[in-house]
Amino acid sequence: MSAERRPAERRPAEHDGARRAPLHARSTLFCGLALALLATAVRADNFANAYYDARRDQVVVTMTYRGTNPGHAFSLKWGQCKESADGSAREIVAEVLDSQWQDAATQNFKKTTRFSLADLQCRPAKLTLRTAPRFYYTLQIPARPQ
Repeated sequence: MSAERRPAERRPAEHDGARRAPLHARSTLFCGLALALLATAVRADNFANAYYDARRDQVVVTMTYRGTNPGHAFSLKWGQCKESADGSAREIVAEVLDSQWQDAATQNFKKTTRFSLADLQCRPAKLTLRTAPRFYYTLQIPARPQ
């Protein structure tokens, strides 16, 4: 029995290029999206540290950020106090806002800000600090000092 060999089927060169073009376009698009996400991450404010200062009844937050100047001011936008899903504790979210959030990202800066909790009624509670795009820092706030 002899097997008949056939020559490999050849496709026109323009057909091969047509297949590569969408792949090249997708790779370029993917690289562009990756760079855009990286640029967003680099420009974002982030937490260097956060803790509760019991002696002063304050939350102390150290932010790292990029901008043209060190004069950024940070504030908290408080959410609603909620009972946890299991009912064992309270939870509250505070968004950390940057006064110069549109500042061009040219230099690295770090700033520590103290936020008084004297008016916070939601205690004891798990406090989640949040900043854009998706950075979180969670700490426990005890009952109001006596």
